[in-house]
Amino acid sequence: MSTQRLRNEDYRDYSSTDVSPEESPSEGLNNFSSSGSYQRFGESNGTTWFQTLIHLLKSNIGTGLLGLPLAVRNAGILMGPLSLLVIGLVAVHCMGILVKCAHHFCHRLNKPFVDYGDTVMYGLEASPISWLRNNARWGRHTVDFFLIVTQLGFCCVYFVFLADNFKQVIEAANGTTTNCHNNETVILMPTMDSRLYMLAFLPFLVLLVFVRNLRALSIFSLLANITMVVSLVMIYQFIVQDIPDPSLLPLVASWQTYPLFFGTAVFAFEGIGMVLPLENKMKDPRKFSFILYGGMAIITVLYISLGSLGYLQFGAKIQGSITLNLPNCWLYQSVKLLYSIGIFFTYALQFYVPAEIIIPFFVARVPEHWKLVVDLSMRTMLVCLTCVLAILIPRLDLVISLVGSVSSSALALIIPPLLEIATYHSEGMSPVTIVKDALISLLGFVGFVVGTYVTLYELIQPSSTPVFVNSTSAFV
Repeated sequence: MSTQRLRNEDYRDYSSTDVSPEESPSEGLNNFSSSGSYQRFGESNGTTWFQTLIHLLKSNIGTGLLGLPLAVRNAGILMGPLSLLVIGLVAVHCMGILVKCAHHFCHRLNKPFVDYGDTVMYGLEASPISWLRNNARWGRHTVDFFLIVTQLGFCCVYFVFLADNFKQVIEAANGTTTNCHNNETVILMPTMDSRLYMLAFLPFLVLLVFVRNLRALSIFSLLANITMVVSLVMIYQFIVQDIPDPSLLPLVASWQTYPLFFGTAVFAFEGIGMVLPLENKMKDPRKFSFILYGGMAIITVLYISLGSLGYLQFGAKIQGSITLNLPNCWLYQSVKLLYSIGIFFTYALQFYVPAEIIIPFFVARVPEHWKLVVDLSMRTMLVCLTCVLAILIPRLDLVISLVGSVSSSALALIIPPLLEIATYHSEGMSPVTIVKDALISLLGFVGFVVGTYVTLYELIQPSSTPVFVNSTSAFV
């Protein structure tokens, strides 16, 4: 599978949650030198450190953030926040490993930039194992595969999120009031199944992904960013008020639900694919390490605070997205709609990455007059695929956990430590570093296997844990 278009002048790697294509593509390379100590090159028209920080922050704020309160419930009010902190530290460390290895190969091969897939390929070529060296190109294909699975998984999550939130708003329309403080159960007006809501969104999302130009998508990205920021502020404003007594909440939950926590947490922290592109488009890439660690510190605090406060506020009644627990007053119904609008437009940005990997493979094999037809047909088929998968797995929490366990754990935890060993083994590595990398990869692999197994088991044989329907809503 050719990935050349992933590295041409029209494409920049948006392989994480919500990073937007607002700046122009790279038009030149400055400050690159292959002699002396290596320094990352910059762009004369690149982003400032503040713009890069904003991109980093918004690329990690999506549906995974809203699912963290339920993740904390699956781990416990003490174990959940501590585990989020540990996973955050490990994920950020793996991002740093990827940047370091990319710098190493840029210097060694006299290249201005390498992406995630190329870095893994060059790492395998430097491996002491001849079989890995001879099949190094499969390293790039493996990264591309997991990027496709991750991004299409995000799109599946978006289908379920949109269906659940719109279904709840419509069903509670008869009970929506201006009173946001009366926490009594609303009488919902039954409507159609959530799967039918997914089908209702299908034609609109197909039309959205027909927009193939990243510049044209930038206005949608801006709208999504505004709606999400406003929604998050309103969510925080609600969950910090009148927090119930937390003494009844378990400090440590059952080990059987912890793998579900792991999948959701890794799903939220899987931002490693956008690290190298963000650094590459900076005016002064020497500041990127500070931005990476500072920005991810802010994101980790945001994740821990929302996950903990959301669970403290709603307790065992927390749902797959915290928006589903908000009161059915017009103020918080608007939050659900605003965030849903942001997620709707973000779908096109997430879809861009797998589309640019898969579609050129088929378009290159047809005559010129059929290229547009094949392109649009493949886009339609991929959107339909994500819709069908969402219909088959209509539970938001399980979709998030499954995507996180299967693909996000590979990209964020398993591959980077092994890449460091392959890259630097021949140049000498301390035993402590090798053991550290092996443990991180083992952690990711165990999470991958156990998390996938538990999620699939829960899908096949759902537990008896009740699913609550907006029990904090305003009384009719």
